[in-house]
Amino acid sequence: MTIVHESFPVGPLQCNCTVFGDTATGDGYIFDPGGDPELIMQSVQRLGLRIKALIHTHAHLDHFLAAGTLRNQTGATICLQKADKFLWDALEQQCRMFGVPYAPVPDPEHWLEHEEPLECGAGICLHTPGHTPGSMSFYFPQEQLLLSGDTLFLESVGRTDLPGGNMQQLVQSIQARLYTLDDSTLVIPGHGPATTIGHEIRNNPFVTARL
Repeated sequence: MTIVHESFPVGPLQCNCTVFGDTATGDGYIFDPGGDPELIMQSVQRLGLRIKALIHTHAHLDHFLAAGTLRNQTGATICLQKADKFLWDALEQQCRMFGVPYAPVPDPEHWLEHEEPLECGAGICLHTPGHTPGSMSFYFPQEQLLLSGDTLFLESVGRTDLPGGNMQQLVQSIQARLYTLDDSTLVIPGHGPATTIGHEIRNNPFVTARL
């Protein structure tokens, strides 16, 4: 198995999109296709992958604006945690709120569950509610890689003042499900620069301690 991945900002709010795959099988995933589908497909083609799933950390508009276009281009399955369906259904209102052009997207076709395995890369889904009720993180132990969405950032955490946000849940998610990972785990957040679990345990001013 040869795992490859690229992360780069896309869309109007510069969400970090990650293209992840196994060159041995050619199968891959796109995490958080928040815009710029042409740029995302350039990465897919450069890595030589067939995209099997479009996987979303949560259903804020900046993380799934390109899902419809990429679904049409790749035939990949759209995946989301079910507790965020109310936000997915409110895409038009979200676009209006942020002044972003609206384009309809298909409904999710697969509901992600906590500890559900991801075949490509031997990953695992982690339900990390707080930023939204259905927020997910995705951990690849062999790669020591975590895609944390808008749950955990470099020395920061996701906001909880939007519909469905809950600060107590966010802290619990980070302490119980993220800070228990190996300190050297590379964290690709939903926005901004990468960090590590160990750095956040020592330096994050919002959530600094393990349980």
